[in-house]
This record gives sequence, C-alpha cells and structure tokens, in this order.
Amino acid sequence: MKQILNDIKNGSFARVYLLTGPEGYLRRFYAKKLADAICPERDTMNRAVLSGDKADENEIISLCDTLPFLAERRLVLVRDSGFFKSAANRLPDYVKKLPEETVLIFSESECDKRNRLYKAVKAAGYIAEFPVQTEATLLSWSAKILSNAGLRISRSDLSYLIARVGTDMGLLSLELDKLACFCRGQEAVRREDIEAVCVEQLDDNIFKMLEAVTRRDRREALAIYADMLSRREPPMRIIVLLARQYSQLLMLRELIDAGVPASEFVSRTGMNPYAVRKLGAAVRRYKASQLKKALAECVAMQEAITGGNLSDRLSVELLIVRLSA
Repeated sequence: MKQILNDIKNGSFARVYLLTGPEGYLRRFYAKKLADAICPERDTMNRAVLSGDKADENEIISLCDTLPFLAERRLVLVRDSGFFKSAANRLPDYVKKLPEETVLIFSESECDKRNRLYKAVKAAGYIAEFPVQTEATLLSWSAKILSNAGLRISRSDLSYLIARVGTDMGLLSLELDKLACFCRGQEAVRREDIEAVCVEQLDDNIFKMLEAVTRRDRREALAIYADMLSRREPPMRIIVLLARQYSQLLMLRELIDAGVPASEFVSRTGMNPYAVRKLGAAVRRYKASQLKKALAECVAMQEAITGGNLSDRLSVELLIVRLSA
C-alpha cells in the first residue's frame, strides 16, 4: 500500500499492478485511488474498465496496445477476471512487454501464487495484498471515522460493534455512517445506539444459536432460528454455517488438548481473531468427541436435505433438538 501511495505522490507508475486479497473494501479503495491518479475518471477515451467474464485476454491486450489520445497515459483496469486462478495463455508473456504509455491494473479477490500470470506481474510490476485487517487496525479505523463525525465511543462498545457487524470493512463503513447519522447531536455512541441501528450478521446469529444449544436452551435456539427464517435466510446455509462453527470449535478443542497456548490459536487455525475470541468460551464446555458427533449430525442433515428425505426447514429444527438434547 505504501508503494502505491508513493507512486501516486511521485507520479511515477509501474507498468502493471496486481491488488489482491479478501479485504475488498481496501482493495477497491486503492485500485480507484491509483486508477484516478493515472487517468481521471472523466477521461473515457483513455480509461478502460473490464470486469468478470467480460475480461477477455485479447481485448485486454488490444486496449493496452491502443495509444493514448491527447494524454500521457492509458489506463486499463481489470476486476475479478479469474486469470490468476486459471490459466491465461497470452497475458503472462504480454505483461513483460507492456507499452510505456499504458498502465494495467488487476484487482482480484483470489490468486494462486503458482499461477504464471501472478509470477509475471510480480517480475514486471508491483503486487499489493489486502488481507483481513487485524483487530487493532479495525478498532483504530472505526474510532477515527466516528471521531471525524464528532463522536466518542468506548473500546468495549467499539469491540461490540465489530463483533455484531463483522470484519468486512465495506459493511462496517456503511454501519459506521448509519451510526454517525443516528447519533448526530450526541457526544458519544452508546451500546443501545449500536443495537438500535446496526444490523446483526448471520454469523453472529449462528453463534447465538450455538451458545443456546451449548446451554441446552432449546427454546432460545429455536427462537433464534425462527428469527433467521423471518429474515429469509436459507435453512441449508444455516446448517452449513453451523457445521463450520462446530468444525472451528473442534480445531480449538484439539489445540487446547494438545497444550497449545491461546496466543497461537489464530496463526494455527487461520481463523479471524474475533471468531477465536467468541468461540473460546464455548469450546471449553465440549469434549472433542462431542464436537465430532455434532459435526457428524450437521453433515447427516445436509445429506438428508440433498437426498430429498427431509425438508430443509424441518431438518434444522431436528438438528437443533438433537444438538441441545
């Protein structure tokens, strides 16, 4: 990211850039910032944007080979082409000999670092990775947005907000804007403001259901499920996410049983710090054998649905009853 900002500041650009990673908000922000510095958005003659399956190799090369019209540079921006996961035939060799007047930018959510095009871009230009941001980064970033709106917030309430909304910076940005508008005229954001305005994500509701099941509170778990159905969440998706949480619990349980310190859980599992923190309390109530059995129940229900033996809605109800028994 620093390299991109330096290039913008100096007005000196690489021939080709690859911006990649799961943090889409930052990736899109820097791709636009870089693109606008190379060629203003109003200059439609010298700025081409291709997305998804519309990103054809031959068209990309043709656009790159076109000389800029009454401008210093030509920009070609390609979003989520998939060329960095599957084979690209011409582009790996082409990016090594891009015209001096052209800057080619790829913005991709996923990349295979063994891919020929990835290696070619790395050799010929610059690659910036945008991973899921750390807790400290998200807390600092969120607090700054609220501070710019003239609002204070406690660290505990800010952590609660992120746990409720999730770590996607795009979604978090929207919720922070809503919160700032809702709290206009106040000095600080309160927890009740967060609960009144900010939308709970499905993952958070799944965790609440898991907590209720862990407490053997079948009534509460079924009530949470009914609420998710009222929001038109697909039952199969609910089972998949519940199975994922049991799988994560099992990973944590096995690490605890192996004597691995809690400070290594994030690096060992690859899980988000928030997920580790939330699941950490629940995991100590289970044995590994219980979690394996619960995971098997989830898989069996998925198979029952796909095999047509049970309706998807009823299957989740039965699963909740079994898990909370």
